[in-house]
Amino acid sequence: MNQAAAHEGLDRRGLVAGFTAYGLWGIFPLYFHLLGRSGALEVVAHRIFWTLVFCIVVVAVTRSWRQAQSSLSDSRLVRTLLGAGLLVSLNWLIYVYAVLTDRVVDASLGYFMNPLVTALLGVLVLRERVNRLQITAFGIGLAAVLVIVIGVGRLPWIGLGLALSFGFYSLAKSHVGKRTTPVIGIGIEAMALAPLSGAYIVFLEITRHGTATTISWTYFLLLAAAGLVTAVPLLLFAMAAARLPLTVVALLQYVAPVLQFLIGVLVFHEHMPVVRWIGFVLVWLALVVLTWDMVRRMRQTPAA
Repeated sequence: MNQAAAHEGLDRRGLVAGFTAYGLWGIFPLYFHLLGRSGALEVVAHRIFWTLVFCIVVVAVTRSWRQAQSSLSDSRLVRTLLGAGLLVSLNWLIYVYAVLTDRVVDASLGYFMNPLVTALLGVLVLRERVNRLQITAFGIGLAAVLVIVIGVGRLPWIGLGLALSFGFYSLAKSHVGKRTTPVIGIGIEAMALAPLSGAYIVFLEITRHGTATTISWTYFLLLAAAGLVTAVPLLLFAMAAARLPLTVVALLQYVAPVLQFLIGVLVFHEHMPVVRWIGFVLVWLALVVLTWDMVRRMRQTPAA
């Protein structure tokens, strides 16, 4: 029965949705690199604003207004999602800044470190039990950061910022569970900073410092597409998470930082001194240990 359940869990559409979601996240640097004539803050403002617009359109097309009203009437849910929106907006800002300043490899480091940070938050915040393999993985991860700090001479703040902001974002989302749909949840998250983002966009255009209307219609469409680019992978991820076992979803998450790392090194030709290679190898080793522990514990846990 467990084998049948596992076989059924590896749903083909779920796998396609998962690979597509993480694949899109992996090639994000190519898209945001096209927006190099805008500042990181302006790009994120457009990303927040157009994500909300996209979600409103989807709710209207699917006629989900009643469900949206129900979610908005849940004050605890709204507070949690608004907090999550602030965290993910910070994550977006750091990420876009990394791409626009040719630090895609640093960004990939952050998403490689994210599983370690998420597991650590589970131990520190949720009081989850920690075992020897997890302690080993945390120690190797810390060693990787120390190697990069000592070798490069600076704290890898982009990687740490991305890992911490998305780790706390995941923690906030874990409290929401299935109390709303992905589209409505993303829309409420975008509401956290959408008014400020809209005002900032208008201010930039009025003062002629914006790029949405001063370059070309093509460039404006690229900025507006940020909402579509943001929401589609999240919706595909939600589909994958509903159809696939947790272990498969956890392993799929490495697709994105691998693609980002390859783009940074092979496409943008970012500098990779030996010490950075050592740091990355240590992070990858920590991920191997953490993944092995996760798979081992999943096999030991009887299927529900």
